[in-house]
Amino acid sequence: MVSPNDTIAAPATPTGTSAIAVVRVSGPACPELGLAIFGETLEPRVATHLPYRDQAGHIVDDVLVTSFAEPRSYTGEAVLEISTHGNPVITQLVLDDLFKRGCRAAEPGEFTRRAFLNGNLDLSQAEAVMDLIHARSARAIAAANHQLRGSLGQHLTRLKDELLLGLARVEAYIDFPEEDLPEEDRETTTALLQTVLRGTQRLLATHRYGDMLRDGIKTVILGEPNAGKSSLMNALLGRERALVSDQPGTTRDYLEEAIMVGSHWLRLIDTAGLNPTPGEIEQQGIAKTYERVAEADLVLLVLDATHPTPNLPDILREMLVADRTRVLLNKVDLLEGAPPVATPPPGFQSLPISARNHTGLAELETEIIVWADALGPIDQADHIAINARHADALRRAIQGLGSALSHLQQNGPMELLASDLRSALDALGEIAGRIDNEEMLDRLFSTFCIGK
Repeated sequence: MVSPNDTIAAPATPTGTSAIAVVRVSGPACPELGLAIFGETLEPRVATHLPYRDQAGHIVDDVLVTSFAEPRSYTGEAVLEISTHGNPVITQLVLDDLFKRGCRAAEPGEFTRRAFLNGNLDLSQAEAVMDLIHARSARAIAAANHQLRGSLGQHLTRLKDELLLGLARVEAYIDFPEEDLPEEDRETTTALLQTVLRGTQRLLATHRYGDMLRDGIKTVILGEPNAGKSSLMNALLGRERALVSDQPGTTRDYLEEAIMVGSHWLRLIDTAGLNPTPGEIEQQGIAKTYERVAEADLVLLVLDATHPTPNLPDILREMLVADRTRVLLNKVDLLEGAPPVATPPPGFQSLPISARNHTGLAELETEIIVWADALGPIDQADHIAINARHADALRRAIQGLGSALSHLQQNGPMELLASDLRSALDALGEIAGRIDNEEMLDRLFSTFCIGK
């Protein structure tokens, strides 16, 4: 049975051959283990070069060991971090010896879970650890680092403090029912709750940005057959990923690849051509195209500049939003200086390009960078980007605040107003994790890697 009092051990570096590997140990037995294995009391926070001796006294490896005393460690417990040569066999021998000495294998995320339970991290910071490990762009790393340093927790603390003040005002009138809430106090409480509501809404507005940081900017390349969609994808990737042919309809299904554009990670999705008279297989591909467009963060609509603009299906026109669509007039190299025949749909801006000779691609990348930069927080020092769990809690907080403000405006019962405020406060509290929900914690930390 898993116990928080166990001493746990796991590799903190990926499996494989490398220069070094790190084994992490956390729990109350660490001081005794350090003395038994290395033959001396280890000075905290000092890396020491010593031989690792197993229980039989045999030297397994020359290692660099660092001891951390409780509570000044990542987990808040006594910790040993043992750096060995990066041979997987050595790592396993060290782990086997630790298990024989009474340690047990750490579960996924158990080190970070202990850090949370011991108060070293709030839950939003614990989630930032996983975001930092899996970040695929400089922006995602910056956002994870800010959250790891408590930027989201600081915003939530300010909102909760203001909300607590409003709740205290309301509950004071519940405790003293003979006193009516004066008009000026009602206005003050309303203004305070509106401030909290706006702050909560601003945090919720970063959800889309957070999704794009974690999952990449879903960028769908859309257009008629032979408009040059696959050529564009290959040009942006810098390699021949998609088949290119003069025969229309080469792409029957969608292809997906990832690239970095500036500090942003884009997931390029090349889709089946929008053939107005598709065959049975093409129809299936076009149906998938519509699905990808519905999910897209950004659409690159590729038009053949040498042909008139095609009539887009009504269902597709309704999906396209000017702010999230870039119309690309491709094959301008074939125009020989003449103006493009194709024109963008009304309300959409266009950019002339040639996927064949890369004309206009630098300008396209600049436009994408400017567009993606604008999605982030106005104050880049905050760089907050919430996840789906945070968004759900913030929506419930907004619902509670909205209901509370409605009760205030309608002179509703103070008890209902207080109940709404408590609901909003509880929802905000869930984000930082000041809750007792074992099932939720199990689900969250199970997504972490072993050793973290």
